[in-house]
Amino acid sequence: MKTANELHPIDGSGVVDPPAASITIALPCVTEPWFKQIVVQFTESPLVKMVLIIHRGEGKTSFPKAEWIRTSSLHAGNTLNLICKEIKTKYFLLFRQAAQIHLESHALERFIKVAEITKAGMVYCDYYDLNGNRHLPHFLNDYQFGSVRDDFDFGYLSFFSMRAVRKALGKYGPVPRLKYAGLYDLRLKVSVEHKLFHLQEYLYSVVPQKMEEKGEAHFAYVDPRNHLIQKEMEKVLTRHLKNIGAYLRPRFKKAPSAGDFPVEASVIIPVRNRAKTINDAVHSALSQKTDFPFNIIVVDNHSTDGTTDILKALSAIDAQVKHIIPSRLDLNIGGCWNEAVSSEFCGRYAVQLDSDDLYSGPYTLQKMVDLLNTGKYAMVIGSYTLVNDRLEEIPPGLIDHREWTDANGHNNALRINGLGAPRAFNTLLLRNCKFLNVGYGEDYAMALSISRRYRIGRIYENLYLCRRWEGNTDTGLSIEASNRNNAFKDSIRSMEITARKQLNTSGRGRNKRNET
Repeated sequence: MKTANELHPIDGSGVVDPPAASITIALPCVTEPWFKQIVVQFTESPLVKMVLIIHRGEGKTSFPKAEWIRTSSLHAGNTLNLICKEIKTKYFLLFRQAAQIHLESHALERFIKVAEITKAGMVYCDYYDLNGNRHLPHFLNDYQFGSVRDDFDFGYLSFFSMRAVRKALGKYGPVPRLKYAGLYDLRLKVSVEHKLFHLQEYLYSVVPQKMEEKGEAHFAYVDPRNHLIQKEMEKVLTRHLKNIGAYLRPRFKKAPSAGDFPVEASVIIPVRNRAKTINDAVHSALSQKTDFPFNIIVVDNHSTDGTTDILKALSAIDAQVKHIIPSRLDLNIGGCWNEAVSSEFCGRYAVQLDSDDLYSGPYTLQKMVDLLNTGKYAMVIGSYTLVNDRLEEIPPGLIDHREWTDANGHNNALRINGLGAPRAFNTLLLRNCKFLNVGYGEDYAMALSISRRYRIGRIYENLYLCRRWEGNTDTGLSIEASNRNNAFKDSIRSMEITARKQLNTSGRGRNKRNET
């Protein structure tokens, strides 16, 4: 059996490719019956010079133009470096994962034409999901320079310009010896000086593979089983931030401490139409045992389902409950937070509790405020357990974000989609840096902004019960809605990366690209 360093045409036929051949294909081998048809549709194209089949020892079949590479993964650094070294064509079409793909009749010509026009480092396109005889459009997002998360969806095919690849690897070094994050590294290096162009056309169709359970996929980056993968991804992202001048060394300002407040802490609960859960949330907050005074500020965003009456009754019984109904009608979750923080009732620290969630026990508030009172942190984030609407634990259970480190968490935060819960903030900072008036990502944007200059503290024990049910803002989303959410967070990252580059340029936190 030949290894990755012993490349040769499997059939030994010495096929002479036509002058038009300008594409090399790389795809992982699978043992499914349809794999042969996948390979043949490329070997029969005069535009394809060579097909590289990545395998782990599966039985080989003789194809014209085909070369077999035995290696562990298409995503491994040594595999990608080998492929890039062997490619002699102008373009490189990479199958990101094995799938039953059917190309549109002129797909390869279209990839070439778009690459020539745009001068992009990589082109990717929308596609169809095949469901029987139905072709269901699968839209992808445009790539932004802030699209640095490792799970950005490029679909199944990536069409690289080898000129851009060689330039990127020449300037920023070959792909490191990574087991999982090699393709992530290659994509980020190419993206520094070249566009990753989203072609909004359907150039192929895919028979969908069996998907992960949504809950498991959503929280894969905090699954302990994926720890080694996540450390590789973090290493790649950190190097990329250094390459573009956005890396911040762990030097932090002291959190502000001046000011008079009516209480030490306020539990903030924005709510709209949660009559089923709001009573439990408020009583969870009231049950907290602390050695300091606190209150609960519930910002009732013009509920119409009876929530308002419940809150009026609770605030009439207990003076700790402050029931605010904003005068504005255009507020979302972030805007409700701004109302609470700017109110006369807000304490020195503002602590999050969603209207359909609960604190896990009576000492959550005390533990978070104790950490803030050390003076080291401007924000503290705890850990939470996923539960169903009956408060029964569901997979993956505890979400503790142990990928965070004091030295690099503020950089790695740009790679992941969330930082955890519950969240507690220094109120003075929140009054100077407002939440975005949106219903998704407002907490992530605030955490990134704070972490740019201040230290964030972590508590890794369970402090919070997060209910997963049909009312969650990220449950059962369509492709379009999921894309909107992801594009919005990518835009947040784009702005944050710009701000960090400006911070470095101004002299604070200056970093040389080749620092380790």
